[in-house]
Amino acid sequence: MKMSGGPASLNLKLGLLVIGAAIAFGTLYYTQNLVGRLQEREKEIVKLYASGLEDVANTESPTSDFTFIFQNIIQRIDFPLILTDYKGNITSTKNISYENKLKGEELKIFFEQKKKLLSEQHAPIEIKSPKGKVIQKIYYGDSELVQRLRYYPFLQIIFALLFIIIAYSSFSYIKKSEQSNIWVGMSKETAHQLGTPISSLMGWNEMLKLNYNNQDKVLDISDEINSDLTRLNKITKRFSKIGSKPELIGDSPYVTIERVSNYFQRRLPQLGKNVLINLEGNKDLKANMNSELFEWVIENLIKNALDAIETETMNGKINFNINENGDNIEIEISDNGKGIEINRKKDIFRPGYSTKRRGWGLGLSLSKRIIEDYHKGKIFVKHSALNEGTTFKIVLKKSEKIT
Repeated sequence: MKMSGGPASLNLKLGLLVIGAAIAFGTLYYTQNLVGRLQEREKEIVKLYASGLEDVANTESPTSDFTFIFQNIIQRIDFPLILTDYKGNITSTKNISYENKLKGEELKIFFEQKKKLLSEQHAPIEIKSPKGKVIQKIYYGDSELVQRLRYYPFLQIIFALLFIIIAYSSFSYIKKSEQSNIWVGMSKETAHQLGTPISSLMGWNEMLKLNYNNQDKVLDISDEINSDLTRLNKITKRFSKIGSKPELIGDSPYVTIERVSNYFQRRLPQLGKNVLINLEGNKDLKANMNSELFEWVIENLIKNALDAIETETMNGKINFNINENGDNIEIEISDNGKGIEINRKKDIFRPGYSTKRRGWGLGLSLSKRIIEDYHKGKIFVKHSALNEGTTFKIVLKKSEKIT
């Protein structure tokens, strides 16, 4: 189990940068292409207007029909436009706003400056006589829509940067919170793992004091102490395996579950629990598994069931049922405890989640990792009802090779 961000964190950061850059450059390209097309369209309108003016200028007796056409063309123009004579004197303007207080020379200077700005945006379109002499010029600029679209990609880039910053900040917060939960959970899980054998050792020690004259009883207690010491050694090995790839061999889930069940059954009176652990199924079925890590899963599920069976007076039951289903071995673990609330079923496998004030917050999360990541199997809550109990289900790949 890795506690740091590592390559995955770096890949996510790079991914966010790539997404942000793609949004920015994609929007910039699309918008600039759209602006170019709109500018070309506006240029065609100006050329149409210029062509109409040339027709009028070169017609000996212009009729009112020409006036109607020009009025309709001009009405469609929504961008700034200045019309001058061949000397450059302004004869008319459109879509150019100015302050009403500007009069006379000031207003003339204002329009001259505006004409210069328009000429910098686009080359003026010349209106010529049949002999090719320039008789008028049209100066025009970009419409308000085009001007807004020019700034649009920059707004998108700002939004993309904000997206990256917010996403990265959220990711960092979630990772920090998750790592904190994992460290807390690991500490609680270690304490919880060590709790059972240590409590047993203390109990055996008291019994030794009471039975030191009974040779046979002392030998029995010595065997149980040795069993607890062996378990402590197993706990050390288990934690050392987290993060490394375990070796999977064909082994019997029944035998492993039986070994763990017997260990807990002998110690339940010392834990103050009136619980019967029952095991059913085919002893000869073999699964691809790592016995030490699979033991850890079974212990976590038994502890979870014992915690769910809260009262000391009730007759608690924990049932294991092992069946074959095609290429899989299915193991169901049921208890008659308090059950799980329906809105909590997805949370129980989350690192650090616990409904208890003490104990672990990582047991079921580790169990899920061991079964699904290491054994390529499945573990899930098959059924649960409040005050009725819970059934977990484990699915492992069947082994054809018997080891």
